[in-house]
Amino acid sequence: MSTDVLFYHLMHQPLEAALPKLLLKCLERDWTVTVQTGTSERRDALNAHLWTFSDDSFLPHGTLEDDFPELQPIYLTHEVDNPNEANVRFLVDKATPPELAAYERVVFLFDGNDQQALGQARQQWKVNKDAGHALTYWQQTDTGGWERKA
Repeated sequence: MSTDVLFYHLMHQPLEAALPKLLLKCLERDWTVTVQTGTSERRDALNAHLWTFSDDSFLPHGTLEDDFPELQPIYLTHEVDNPNEANVRFLVDKATPPELAAYERVVFLFDGNDQQALGQARQQWKVNKDAGHALTYWQQTDTGGWERKA
C-alpha cells in the first residue's frame, strides 16, 4: 500500500501561519497527527505557538515531556517517534523523515525562500516517487491558500 505524500511549498506566509490551519483540517477529519521538526528548539517554539496562534482557538497537542503523549491528537517531536500512533505525519524545518509506509498521509511543509529546504524537498520528491508513493505538490497562494500544481 502506498502512502499519500503531499508537498506544501510555503511562499507568502511562514510556517507559523500555515501549519495551524492545516492541523485544524486534520482534526476536523478525526485524524491523529505527529509533527516532526528539525530541532528540539523548533519543536518547543511550535509547542508554545499552537496554544496561542489564535484569539478564539487553540490546537490540543503535546510532546514527550507532557503526560500521556499516546493520547495526544497532535504530537510534536524532533525524533522519528510516534507514540500517538498518528496516521498523518508532518515534516517541517528540514526534518529527516522516518519510514513513511506506517502513515496514510505524510506532509512535507517547506519554506520556498530557503534554498536548502527546496533542495531537500526536491530530493524527497524523487525518493518518494521512486518508492511508489502517490505524490501531490501544493504551492501557497498570495492569500495563504493552496493551489495544486502537480
